[in-house]
Amino acid sequence: MNENIKQPDEIKGSDEKERDPGKRREIVKTILIIFLAVLLVLTFFSNTILNRSLAEISTERATSGKLTERVRGSGIVESNQVYDVTVESNLVIDTIMVKTGKEVSKGDVLFTVSSEENAELSAAQDALDELELAYQKAQLAVAADYSSENQAINNARADLNTAIARRDAAANNQGNVQAAKNDYNNNKSSLAYQTKLQTKLQSTISAIDMDEYSAAPADYSGDLIMSKNKVTGAESEYTAAQQIYTAMLAAIGGGQTDAEEPEEESAAAVTEEELEAARLDAEDKKAAYDAAKTEYDNYKYWLRGELVSQLTDCENEIDWLTAQISAYEDSLSSGETMSLDALNEDVTAKQRALDELISSLKKTQTDNEHQSQLDKLDLEAQKKAIDKQKEKIEKLKNDSDITEITSKYSGVVSSVMVQPGDTTVPDSPLASIDIADEGYTVRVTVDAEKSKKLKKGTEAEVVNNWNGNVQAVLTDIKNDTVSGSKNRILVFEVTGDVESGTNLDLSIPCGSGNYDCIVPKSAVYQDKDGYFVLTVTSKSSPLGNRYYAQRVNVEVIVSDETSSAVQGAITANDYVITAASKPVSPKDQVRMKDN
Repeated sequence: MNENIKQPDEIKGSDEKERDPGKRREIVKTILIIFLAVLLVLTFFSNTILNRSLAEISTERATSGKLTERVRGSGIVESNQVYDVTVESNLVIDTIMVKTGKEVSKGDVLFTVSSEENAELSAAQDALDELELAYQKAQLAVAADYSSENQAINNARADLNTAIARRDAAANNQGNVQAAKNDYNNNKSSLAYQTKLQTKLQSTISAIDMDEYSAAPADYSGDLIMSKNKVTGAESEYTAAQQIYTAMLAAIGGGQTDAEEPEEESAAAVTEEELEAARLDAEDKKAAYDAAKTEYDNYKYWLRGELVSQLTDCENEIDWLTAQISAYEDSLSSGETMSLDALNEDVTAKQRALDELISSLKKTQTDNEHQSQLDKLDLEAQKKAIDKQKEKIEKLKNDSDITEITSKYSGVVSSVMVQPGDTTVPDSPLASIDIADEGYTVRVTVDAEKSKKLKKGTEAEVVNNWNGNVQAVLTDIKNDTVSGSKNRILVFEVTGDVESGTNLDLSIPCGSGNYDCIVPKSAVYQDKDGYFVLTVTSKSSPLGNRYYAQRVNVEVIVSDETSSAVQGAITANDYVITAASKPVSPKDQVRMKDN
């Protein structure tokens, strides 16, 4: 039998325990006490839990007092004077006796060298040969020749004399010339008149041919128009009379117009006398029309013949006048009948041309004389260059025996440009030596606005001067040479234990002043709305003071390395946030860092 099966008595005892009221009250009481204890603990530690979730901040009190504005910058130390060690021949470097940073004195051995086949000496000799050849060529310069200029002057003088003769001849023949000019003007006037007459005649003849006179000149077509109008009137009268006569004939011939009207009444409408009178009138009108038309046609044909004859005479006159005018104009263009004024102008022009040729020759002679002097100077310079090249060759021959290269000045070696085994190149530096006695300089680039606050003679603080024995004094403020730059260059004189090529960080004071509110630079922030600080405000609560961040917009007046003088809705003794464990925004609740 399974031992886990309860007996009836056991079941009964268990039910009695569960239904015991006293035990149930004890259980409820215990649960209630536990709940209240937990609630009390949570209430007691709620402030601590909340603080743990807030940003922890560090603050400093705003102060008032004195602040020195500074400008920061950096630059490379440069020697005020550098001596480049060079030689004027090709030598092989055997030993280098110095290194960068070593102090040397005047006369110290810098390099030991040995000579090699001197290619420079050969090049110098070749250069001397070229100089001597150029000098010899220059001595063979051809003398100036002015034969062509003199010939041009002679030709211009002959042209001037010819023009003067023509002018004088024209002055003696002035009357004939004026008469020819008057004839020319009269011929031009006549040609204009004949041309207009030709146009009128042609228009009238064309109108007669077309029997249309609206566009014809009135002085030729007036009678024609009157004659034509007479024909037109006679034709109209004849047509009207003929129509009346025709109508009467039709009426008498039995043309009955009303079916109900008797035939006797239709015939009696026109009498024999009326019909005869209408016939005679029509015949008279016909005779008048024929007579008018014959008169018109005869006059038209006669007038056309007259006009054609006049047109022929007009065209002949035009041809003659045109020939006369052309002949005169041709004589003008060939100069045969030039006016006295034109001939005077021609003489003046040829005189000027002659004067210009003479002046040009004199200028050419002066320029050639000047060039001759310049060529003489060039010859002297070439001669000096030859002598100098000979001296150089002589020196190169002597330099072939050099075994040591020494320093001409005392100073510090700033760089060595060669290695053992290198071959020297004439005038190419082997080493550079900073002449310490001449001092050192640092150049710092700053914004132009900041430079306005600086004064010459100000001593700057060398920030990376670990030994404290380097001084930098502002000696000059220059414009930046970079095109379009708005910066300025600050030049400092540097003294102390310093070497060329060292980078110096400088802090330059701009001036001191007393300010009402000074805060740490770390407390000043900037966004799109400008500069601001976060101050701390407190509010009381049943569980203690609570602290909140508050934004205060400020204007930064000046700054130094660590602090900024500001103005705005902030005063000395206000606390500003300088650091936080996480980002803080205005109105955020924060907790103070435990000191």
